[in-house]
Amino acid sequence: MYIEKYWGNYIGGTDDSLTLLEYLADKQKTEISLDEIFADTGLDKLNWDFRKTEQELGYVDPQGREYSFYYAIDLVTDLAALMLECKVNDGISLAQLLDDEEGPMVCILSTPEENAAMKKALTDFAENPLAYDLCEMVPEEDMLQMAEDCANLCRELFGA
Repeated sequence: MYIEKYWGNYIGGTDDSLTLLEYLADKQKTEISLDEIFADTGLDKLNWDFRKTEQELGYVDPQGREYSFYYAIDLVTDLAALMLECKVNDGISLAQLLDDEEGPMVCILSTPEENAAMKKALTDFAENPLAYDLCEMVPEEDMLQMAEDCANLCRELFGA
């Protein structure tokens, strides 16, 4: 898996990460748009400002159970890593990420406008990590490392 170098700590290693992967598995689709993910999770209500998670984020699974996401920026950085995996390998093996024997390959699709907005959001986090509500739970040193990882991920995904 290409994104191993990013996936597993704060990018891909949180409760929000697991909830996102379960959401993607619950969709039972091989392709899903970034727009649909934003609409389903509530990210669309934040107008691309992920510094404070004041709006409740989450989704309802096919059985009617509700799941929450705690930090918008967690969700966004995880999505960026998954988008990079899709760019490099034409999809994400949910089985591999969920340590499951079976699972679909999923590809996240995005428009040029969404890519530009994601690049802007990731750049803002990389430059201002301590302005995000996540820093309430994460030590400053780890926030700075996550910001550096995010900057590298952004460069790989969208270029300089």
